[in-house]
Amino acid sequence: MTQPTKPAAEPDHGQDENLWRLEEALWTSGRDSARSVTAAGAILILPYPDGILQGDDVLAHLPANTGWRLVEMDRRTVTRRGGVAVLAYRVRTEKADVPIHQALCASTWVRDGASWHRIAHQQTPVA
Repeated sequence: MTQPTKPAAEPDHGQDENLWRLEEALWTSGRDSARSVTAAGAILILPYPDGILQGDDVLAHLPANTGWRLVEMDRRTVTRRGGVAVLAYRVRTEKADVPIHQALCASTWVRDGASWHRIAHQQTPVA
């Protein structure tokens, strides 16, 4: 006899909005802000030449202030399972004297008690 499947939990839009605020803050804030929401051993995958960073190298790579004056995130999607959430989106960023940066991004967040921590982030440049 097969067990009936449980219906999917209703999305918690307040929790989703909190995750999007945290994600955007990582684009607009600096290293100190990132330190408070980055999980130990987190992995960051950036376009060449930066490549794959993990653990202490993630925070060491981040500037004290990102300098982004414009951050637009669209095509936002989120999926959650228990204490794990994956955010996927397209980002367009600008800062002085730097070409516009556009990428498809995915971030994985894990809940630790009442707090969320980003454990992985990946960027694929958009031509």
